[in-house]
Amino acid sequence: MIIAIIAVVVVLGALVGLGASVKIVREYQRLVLFRLGRAVGTKGPGLVFVNPVTDRTSLVDLREQFLEIPHQTAITKDNAPISIDFIIFYKVVDPQMSVLTVQNFAGAALNVASTTLRSVVGDMALDDVLSKREDMNASLRVRLDDVTERWGMKVTSVEVREVNPPPGVQEAMTRQMSAERTRRAAVTEAEGRKSAAILSAEGERQAAITLAEGRKEAAILAADGERQSAVLRAEGFSAGLEAIVGMTSVLDDKTMFLQYLETLKQVGSSPSTKLVVPMELTGLLSSVKGLIPPAIAALSPDGTDASPERGAVVGQGGPGGGTREGAPGGGGGGPEAGGGR
Repeated sequence: MIIAIIAVVVVLGALVGLGASVKIVREYQRLVLFRLGRAVGTKGPGLVFVNPVTDRTSLVDLREQFLEIPHQTAITKDNAPISIDFIIFYKVVDPQMSVLTVQNFAGAALNVASTTLRSVVGDMALDDVLSKREDMNASLRVRLDDVTERWGMKVTSVEVREVNPPPGVQEAMTRQMSAERTRRAAVTEAEGRKSAAILSAEGERQAAITLAEGRKEAAILAADGERQSAVLRAEGFSAGLEAIVGMTSVLDDKTMFLQYLETLKQVGSSPSTKLVVPMELTGLLSSVKGLIPPAIAALSPDGTDASPERGAVVGQGGPGGGTREGAPGGGGGGPEAGGGR
């Protein structure tokens, strides 16, 4: 019975010792091993065997972590008190240094962040603190990283969450924002009117150009039409002249003269009070005389034959034996003597 109890105790002790001597380290963890109080390095990840009698371990997380810095009051370069809170993101880059060089990293980082924040804000004006957060974040990250590097930590990012200026500054900022928005609205309205005026003037200019081009095209088309009409009239007149010239080559003078007389007849028959007397009246009478046959032209105006031979015969045949005045061989008879026809 005693032997069985001893065997159970030995087995339980072996199991407990085996559990204490075997460590399982995850991928994102490292195990800092101390043997008889001296650091002998880091172990992991995976299965790690330690001597539970002489070895002690410290587990370090390598994942990125954050640390919230509560509101800190700082004075800007232009002597304006301001309250700022921000967040620090960091991770362990050297597990052994993070265990050996700093006992409480969170407390140490909080104090370093507070002093660093006052130093950074003291070099900036209030407007820069409010408008240049990216510059302030970068400056805080660089200064904190210089301090935490010797602790085996790496500050990856610093983000300012809230900046609270004094109430008087907030009221002035509100008025300034209102005035700025009013100015922007006025500028936007003026630019809108300007753009509208420019677009209207451009539209009027394009309309005037289009109208002028239309008038130009219309004038060109009208001039071209008049030119073509004049050409056609000239061609028609030329063809008429050619036809007249062709006809004059086959017509004689008598035909042309008869046409001239017909024209005078039409002029004389018009209801006009003016008397048309051709300047070439003498030539006209000669032409008319040339058209009358010789037998008709030999008659006197009263119907008697005015030729010399005819007058001699008529004069001799009268009862009184006389002739008309001026007839050859006429006697001294009176008017009755020459009255025969």
